[in-house]
Parts: sequence; C-alpha cells; structure tokens
Amino acid sequence: MLVASLWPAHLAGTPSGRKLPVAHSLRGTSVPHVGRAWQEGVAEEGDSSVNVLKSLGGVTANIFSLSPEGHNMWKRKPLRMDNEAPGATLKPLVFRVDKSTPRVVQSVLLERGWDQFDEQHQDVEDWNLYWRTSSFRMAEHVNVKPWQRLNHHPGTTTLTRKDCLAKSLAHMRRLYGESLYEFTPKTFIMPHDYTKFMAEYFKEKQVLGTKPTYWICKPAELSRGRGIIIFSDIRDLIFNSTYVVQKYICNPLLVGKYKCDLRIYVCVTGFRPLTIYTYREGLVRFATEKFDLGNLQDAYAHLTNSSINQSGASYEKIKEVVGQGCKWTLSRFFSYLRNWDVDDLRLWRKINHMVILTILAVAPTVPVAYNCFELFGFDILIDENLKPWLLEVNYSPTLSLNCSTDVSVKRSLVHDIIELIYLNGLRSEEKKCGRVSPGSSRVSFTRSEGELCTAPDSLPCLSLIRFASRTCSEANSAVHRATDIRPKPTRTSQLREMMNRQHGPLTREIAKGKPRPRARHTPRKAFSSCAPSAQLQPHRSKGHKAVLTEAGSTPNDQAGNFVLIFPFNEATFGASRNGLNVKRIIHELQKLTNK
Repeated sequence: MLVASLWPAHLAGTPSGRKLPVAHSLRGTSVPHVGRAWQEGVAEEGDSSVNVLKSLGGVTANIFSLSPEGHNMWKRKPLRMDNEAPGATLKPLVFRVDKSTPRVVQSVLLERGWDQFDEQHQDVEDWNLYWRTSSFRMAEHVNVKPWQRLNHHPGTTTLTRKDCLAKSLAHMRRLYGESLYEFTPKTFIMPHDYTKFMAEYFKEKQVLGTKPTYWICKPAELSRGRGIIIFSDIRDLIFNSTYVVQKYICNPLLVGKYKCDLRIYVCVTGFRPLTIYTYREGLVRFATEKFDLGNLQDAYAHLTNSSINQSGASYEKIKEVVGQGCKWTLSRFFSYLRNWDVDDLRLWRKINHMVILTILAVAPTVPVAYNCFELFGFDILIDENLKPWLLEVNYSPTLSLNCSTDVSVKRSLVHDIIELIYLNGLRSEEKKCGRVSPGSSRVSFTRSEGELCTAPDSLPCLSLIRFASRTCSEANSAVHRATDIRPKPTRTSQLREMMNRQHGPLTREIAKGKPRPRARHTPRKAFSSCAPSAQLQPHRSKGHKAVLTEAGSTPNDQAGNFVLIFPFNEATFGASRNGLNVKRIIHELQKLTNK
C-alpha cells in the first residue's frame, strides 16, 4: 500500500497532567562494527545495544500506523545462489569520497561493510555511492551509471539559497493564495525590494506608533548565522550584497526562557517523479542566553545556530529546563510538548504540509536527473501560538559530531539514508520478478501486481548486484579466472562488466517499457500521522544492500526512520509520475487540510 506519512509512525501521547523530568534525554544507539561479521557469515539475531524510552501512552493515528516495535540491530548471513559454493565471499560495495565528505558518512559506510574507492587501483567507474558536500557538475550527472548514486540533485540551490527560495514562495503565493503559503514571514530581497521594504517599514511604524517593529537581515548565500543582524531602527540596516530582510518573529516558543528552532531532515529521492521522505528524529537547537528583545545585538539570545552558541559563555552551564549544551533530540522536544498537553499531532502535520509545499515551489524547475538524491535540513521555528515558521532550507546540512546528541541523531540518520537508497529485494520475489538468464539484457526491479515494498526490515535480501554477478559469471567465466591480475574486484565492477556485455543497456528507458505495479490505496489511510516520540526505530547495521529504486516505481513507505510524506495518495502519485501537476497536488493538499 502506498502511504504518505505526513506524520511519523509512533505517536507517544501523554495523559493530561502527567509530567516527565525536563532534563531527560534520549540515549544514543551503540553501533558495533559488522563488516567482518557480515563477510564471515555470522548470523546473530537479536544482538542489540539499543535503549529507548518507553512510550508516554498510546495515541494512535486515526489513519495508518506503522509497527510500534523498535528494531534490534542484527547481523545475518548473505544469501547464496543455488550454484554458488558454500565458501563464496560476498564482495563489498564501494563508496567514493573527497576531502569535504563528512567523517560520519565514511565511518557508517565502513561499518556497514562497504569499501572505500581507491582511484589508483580501481577502475574510474568502480563505485556505487559518491557522497560529498559540494554539488556535482551536470556532466557528472549525465555520465552516472545505473549502479551508481550521487548524494546531490542538480538545481536544488533554488531551494537552499535564501533569495531564490523567497522568490519561489512568493510566486506560489500569487498562484495559490496567501493562506496556503503563510508559513514564511514577510520577506524582501535587497537591494531589489528596497523601496517596497521602506514603504512597509514606515507603514508599520505609523500603525504601531511608539511600539517597536523588529526585522532580521540575512546574507542570501551565507550559512551558520554569519552576517545576520536584527534591528528595529532603520538606521541599523546595513547590506552590501544580496540580502534577505524578513519580519522578525518576536514571540517564539521559549523553553525555560530560551529560544529554539527545529532542524528537520528531509530526503528527496527523486524529482521525476517527486518522492519526499521526512526523518522522524532530528535536532532542536537552543540559544544559550535568555531571550530578550531589549538587546537585539546579543547573538547568543537571538540566534540558535550551534556554530555560534558553542562558543558562548553559557554553553557548558546547566540552563533552566534546557540543561547543558544547546541541543535536544526532536523526540525529546515533542515529549516536552506533550507534558504541556500540546497537540503535537497537529503540529507535526503542519510541518509536513510545509515541507511538501516548499519543495513543490521549486520542483517544476529542477532539471531531470536520475540516480541521485538530496538531503535537506529544514530550519523551522515554532511561535508561542504553536504555529511553525519556515526560516530556511539548508544544502548539505552539517553532519559534524560535536556532542552526544549529534552522535545519536546523525549516525542513525546516515544509516537510514543508506537503507532508503539501497532498498531490499526479497529472495521470495525472485520468481515473481523473473530470474535473469545468461545474456539477458533486462533485470526486473518491479514486484508483482499490487505488491508494494513495506518497511525494509522483514526478510533477507537478494541483492541486484549479487544477482548480476552470478549472471556475469555464467556469461563469461574467464573474467573471474583473471581476477588475480586485475584491479581489486568488487560487486560494482562485476555489475558494470555484466551491463557492458548486454545487448541492451540497463536503463530507465528499458524500465519504462515494462508494466508497472499499480499502487493500491485505501482512501482512509492517505496519511500516517505520528509525531516524533521516544520509540523511534534505531538503525540496524546490516550489510550490503544494492537493489536501487527505479524511477517511476511506487516508492516504499518507510526505510528506517525515514517516512514517506509524498506522494500521499493515489491522486498525488499519478499527478507526479508523468510530469508534475502542481495544481492537482495543491488541490489534494487542500482537501486534506479541510478534513
């Protein structure tokens, strides 16, 4: 069943009046190294060091819910084909990095049994995943092979550059109405909108009289809080390049008198068709000085950027409610809200609507590209009326590990991205999908009619690359006899060799000619709605996954703690599959909001 969870899967409700200690925290997940265990074929079911908080109660979403049970980390034997010797070794997948690649990404991939690409001893195409902080050239996207993935999609700076985002959202407001896109503050792009801003500034001054009006000015291209000024007096406005000026939200929701914002992780696995997942865990970032509108120059009171607050005098102090440091997990924050009888279900639904509407603003203009994905960091502020405001969208959100909260969130995040991109293929599906015969030019990714991948935690997987390796061996055993004089053999090189010998390339065009499994939906289950809770699914350090999702195929509804939020029903799936019918999608969102 195709499901969009505008709501993560486990809503842990709290009965009215029940309180938790405000300084409680989620424990991080300990992750053993499993690469050697995988290769040696060790199967240790239930091996787990995961400790999670118990649910605060049960408030089940009124439409679709995922399994409430957490997942243990476990190791398993790789599947062997019928004609393989018992001692055959499963060769690892290969990841490629550069100097900008976060260390946690490299650590997690090695932990999962991957090999790092060695450009001196391996073929230039002999890798499966290339992860780096900077964008890729369009030529690199054009030349990507079917067995490869890039961690950036071209053209997404229209979403992550502040002035481009402001223009895109303004365009959507003009097309579909102010009420739908009211989640961003009033915005002006300098110097282009200087005259409009001055008119608005003095108009507001005239209405408010002696009461101050507050604005925030941000450089369009900078990040980490650099160059930001907050002002009330127009004489304090200074800019020398492209800046964005917005109404300053002067009534933020305070936790122990401290301002905070949310870092929501969003992964877009494709724009054609549009497929969006949100992560059920994230970060809550705090200012380290108490919020004070009387001192707009105090960055430690008004900015929540961790890179700024880590150098603050109060960073190490035990602060009221917040505690030490400047970060909580998202699930801890929602537990805190539930203690105050906040309708976190409704809040999370609003956040997911915001994510979809924001990405829809730029999706039609994003270039067509396959075999890539994009991880975004949405920065969202909650005001005292529990209204979420979009502050900005971050490109390559930082994955540095500066505290225990970072470790518990970001390591699992990377594990689950790999789960999301390299999905399971079940051995039991082999006959349904069709086994590849020697010399065949097609490999079927699709499931039988009406079947859709569920959470990728069910059964042992049948790797496409392992499957291809056997085919390659049958087609030309001489290749394997010569491995001792060739560069280090990997599953990547085996798949590449098989594909190069096929009569027709394994491409998206081949896939288009095959019948697709038709998505089946239950109208009542259009959304799965659960706010982040203590009972999240810890990542599982499994081994090699290499069955890639196919462009245009029905997406999985969950992978680890990533939950599908778009498409969320059959209508939106159809409206995004052949082109992008934004008007139809907006109509479906409005229907959902009206309900």
